[in-house]
Amino acid sequence: MAYQKNSYIEHTAFRVKDIHWYIRFFKEALGMTIITVDGLEEAPNQVWLLGGLQLISDPGLERSQERMDHIAIMTDDLQSALQEVYAWDVIELPKGRNWVELPDGLVLELIQAKANSVAKLMEVDVSYVQV
Repeated sequence: MAYQKNSYIEHTAFRVKDIHWYIRFFKEALGMTIITVDGLEEAPNQVWLLGGLQLISDPGLERSQERMDHIAIMTDDLQSALQEVYAWDVIELPKGRNWVELPDGLVLELIQAKANSVAKLMEVDVSYVQV
């Protein structure tokens, strides 16, 4: 049986070597706003920016290393979604049942959406203007 509700990507998380540079870049170059900081503001462990981006500080990161940490997906019915997800060849991660690793290593964090938030997002016009 396939999941009968809707889901959307709430945020993607990336590891970055110099989190302060990335904060300045997204704020100054693209006007994105920080909505949450984990750790001290002057030395954050991670930050979330409005628009679905999470930056995770990793000062030892090398350019050739994998940067993506996980994709967070909001879903209408978390328990039903998890039931469907676990019917596939996935691995439950130590962070909890809502954290899964797919066969090729991609990590998903599944989150229960607030009432009607997925439906509201589905109403947004995402057609792009061609440049």
